[in-house]
Amino acid sequence: MNKPLVSVIMPVYNGEKYIRKAVESVYEQEVSLELLVIDDGSTDHTEEVLSAYEGREDFRYIKNQQNMGAAGSRNRGVGLAQGTYIAFLDADDWWEEGKLAAQLAALEMTGDVICSTGRDLMNPDGTFTGKYIPVKSRLDYHELLKHNSINCSSVLILREVALEFPMEHDDSHEDYITWLKVVRKYGHATGINRPYLKYRLS
Repeated sequence: MNKPLVSVIMPVYNGEKYIRKAVESVYEQEVSLELLVIDDGSTDHTEEVLSAYEGREDFRYIKNQQNMGAAGSRNRGVGLAQGTYIAFLDADDWWEEGKLAAQLAALEMTGDVICSTGRDLMNPDGTFTGKYIPVKSRLDYHELLKHNSINCSSVLILREVALEFPMEHDDSHEDYITWLKVVRKYGHATGINRPYLKYRLS
């Protein structure tokens, strides 16, 4: 397989119910990519569900020997990734077609190193709540300090920048701290105000 443009990092823990939808939404993106699923010690049938993708060159299943949490699993994936860009997707969320292509084009236009999108909120059963969370087209550090408007499952970021600022804390803010550091150094984040991300409330 040639070097992919994007490496998609998907941490999972007991995600058998939702992960197939997440994986299929990755493979509907029409860009050169690889998918790295980092299994953080699942005890359900996640591994069996993923066995359907075993033969693909653009699929890697990595099982943590001990529980690392979401932040540690994402960092491990970034370290193993081969793409120029990293995209994060949680195993219970999914993307609309065209998400990665739109983000790559937006980053090329702005020269930024990170891009996020808007998101539609889903109930746990996958039905939509009718609520949409928008994102501004450009975000600077002071804007981002007010609240975290960058959702992790919507992010596309240069891999070298993701390596520079790994996620350090495994609570609900591990990604927010990383985005703040990135934007403080690199100036702006690009936003695409369209619900390319379907985000499950759990």
